[in-house]
This record gives sequence, C-alpha cells and structure tokens, in this order.
Amino acid sequence: MTAPGRAQHEPGGRCEPRRLQKGGRRSSLLFFTPGKWLSAASVACPGRCRGLFRHPSGAILTEQSTAKPREPIFNIPAAIVTTVAALVLVHVARIVLLTDDQDVDFVLMFGFIPARYGSAIAIGSLPGGFAADLWTFFTYAFIHADWTHLGLNLAWLVPFGSAVARRFCAWRYALFMLVTAALGAMAHLATHVGAIEPMIGASAAISGAMAAAMRFVFQRDARIGFFRDGTDAARLPAQPLRVTLRDPRFLLFLASWIGLNALFGFGTITFGGGAGQDIAWQAHVGGFFAGLLLFKAFDPVRPSPELSAEPSA
Repeated sequence: MTAPGRAQHEPGGRCEPRRLQKGGRRSSLLFFTPGKWLSAASVACPGRCRGLFRHPSGAILTEQSTAKPREPIFNIPAAIVTTVAALVLVHVARIVLLTDDQDVDFVLMFGFIPARYGSAIAIGSLPGGFAADLWTFFTYAFIHADWTHLGLNLAWLVPFGSAVARRFCAWRYALFMLVTAALGAMAHLATHVGAIEPMIGASAAISGAMAAAMRFVFQRDARIGFFRDGTDAARLPAQPLRVTLRDPRFLLFLASWIGLNALFGFGTITFGGGAGQDIAWQAHVGGFFAGLLLFKAFDPVRPSPELSAEPSA
C-alpha cells in the first residue's frame, strides 16, 4: 500500500502517478519504465482528472490546460450566404421554371436597358412600364447569363463581400450593395444612351464591395481574414481616403483591376461564347468608385482621435 501522493507500481516495472486532485481537463503525464522516462503529452484521463501528480522521486507533475478550440476554415457572414442563395435561386428558377420565350420576357422585365430612358422606340414597348424604369436599376444585379457568369461573380463576392458585411452589418451591407448596383447602372446608362441590349449581373455591386474593402484591409495591424472571423480587425477605424489613395498596395490593386477591365473593354479578353455576353466594364468602374467614395457614409466605425479629419468622400 502506498502513501498518499506516491506512485502505484504495476506489474512489469511500470509505474503511474496517483491523482491527488480531480478536475475536468487533460493532463500531461510522465510514465516511468526501468532505465528511462517516457512522456505522453496531453493524455486524456477517464472521467475528471484535473489536479497535480507526484512521482516517487518527488517531482510534481502539473496539469496541462485544454487546447484552444480550432477555428473553422470558412466563416462566411449570414448576409453573404443569403446573397449567394438568392443569386443561385434566381438562376435555377429561370432554368427550371421558364421556357426560352418566358426567360427573354423575364430579362426584358428585370434587366437594365438604357433604351428605357429617352428612346422614343423603346418607351411603351418594353414590359414593366414606369415601375420597371425604377426597379431595373437594382433587379438586373440578380440575373446572370449562365453558370460561368454567376460562378465568377460569386468567387469575387465571397471574399470581398464577407469583409464588408462583417464590418457594415447586414442591413448596411444590403443597402450598400443596392446603391452601388444603381450607380453602376447609371454609369452604364451614361455610356450606352439608347442601347437596347439588357445589362445583367452583380458585377457592379461586387466591384463596389471590392473598393470598400480596400478602404480598411490594407491598414496597419488590420490583417482582415476574408474566410476567418475578423471581427476585431473589422472594427479598426479606417484610414482617410487620401491615405488610402497613397498606399502602394491599393495603387497596385487599382492598376491591376483597371487594366483587367480595360482588356475586357477593348475586346482583348472575351467572356462567354454566345452573342450578347460583352462585359459592361463601365458599370464595373462606376460601382467601384461609388464604393470607394461612399464607404465613409456606410461605415459604422468612427475614426479614432489619432486620425486627422477626412475630407468629404
């Protein structure tokens, strides 16, 4: 019989320390065999085994705290999940529920058509009337040409939209996306007066989200994780616009983004194989700069006292 705090020997020369206290965490145990020590880190004890252990040599073995729970790889805000679901649902409904003729009518009803505004030929001939003249500034963003078009937009929406939604909250994010979609449509209207071809796709709004994310993801100590929960970093005050415009990382991103859209605009890069799938790059540019300039109006995080006052932007 061993005294309290002593080790109990098992057949074969192996000994195991005796528990002095009990708890609910994992412990690091040391096992002794003739001639050497063996370490078993983070050995799970049956039941509750929190406490201290004493080896016959007098060494005190302390418990090891439970490992920190592993973070999920993907932590997409609910607002982004809802947006993705809505875009996919609209596309699936068009494929499954509508005939080809009905789908054409659907696009004419909800796509953005510049000819609605000022064209004597189109006025009164397009479905929806005056109401469609208003809602198509927003509804066109929910329609996509095909699965490739939709997939590419979702690939940009998930990282950049997540950063913005996490910072803005759901209702600010939704309103921001609608406003940048409308301003992207206005940019398209200004450069395609009288055009009868419908414009569809969420690219203008997503471009606005990309620009808004640029206002805070590059600042010092931000380290926003697009796929992880960057709640603390998303609450850091954003730098003034003039500081962002001087950031080399932002300038590199802006040059790359404008260059890519220029390639689409000049026809160097084409999208899709069918007719009517030209890239409305003017809407992208309009949405991007709308997001860049309107970020402050939607940002709930107030500037810190250390940051100088930002001019209206």
